[in-house]
Amino acid sequence: MKRILTILSIFLIGSCLHKTLAQDYKYEIGVEAGISSYWGDANQTSIIYRPGFTGGAIFRYVIDYRWAIRANLSAAMLSGNTADRNNIFPGGGEYSFNTTLFDAGCRAEFNFLNYGIGYAYKNTSRISPYITAGLAFCAGFPEGNNFFTVNIPFGIGAKYKVAERWNLGLEFAMHKVLGDRIDSQDLKDPYKIPSSALKNTDWFSTLVFTITYDFGFKTLPCNTCPDDY
Repeated sequence: MKRILTILSIFLIGSCLHKTLAQDYKYEIGVEAGISSYWGDANQTSIIYRPGFTGGAIFRYVIDYRWAIRANLSAAMLSGNTADRNNIFPGGGEYSFNTTLFDAGCRAEFNFLNYGIGYAYKNTSRISPYITAGLAFCAGFPEGNNFFTVNIPFGIGAKYKVAERWNLGLEFAMHKVLGDRIDSQDLKDPYKIPSSALKNTDWFSTLVFTITYDFGFKTLPCNTCPDDY
């Protein structure tokens, strides 16, 4: 009888330890940092142009191993100078600008692999490429050219689970701005071509590293475990 109780105790403790060490979490919070670049009337050839610093905060709601919803709040430094390019504007004018763009948005993320740690029977992987797309609002306050508009971010990236609760990532995204005032008021429709929400608008790109921390159990830990677990 004692032997049976001992075996059962070892089984229960081992089961609890497995559940604790391989626990799934609902949320992630963290930071991102990298470079940002402008693409518009003052730069129509290079996606990575006059790179500036970008950084911000990230919050993810993890739906399952494949899907997540991500909210972010960030700032991006953008700059441009028409003298850098062989592009002649009406009147032969040259224009330059420096802008700090503030961005807040929400995106969906799809992992190509079952991103997670443990649970080998669910084919989880510590690393996974992913795609992302969503909607964001951005604003800038350069002198005489304050603006508020919408942008559509979409991109690709890869995640790596360093430990049970820690994640690293690398992401490149393009942001289609539904407006033409990121660069300069003087560069708003410089060729006098009628514009719309999708025509003659500016873009910016971001290349960022991310680090996030998991929290919030998807399921409660084993109730029969000691409080220390």
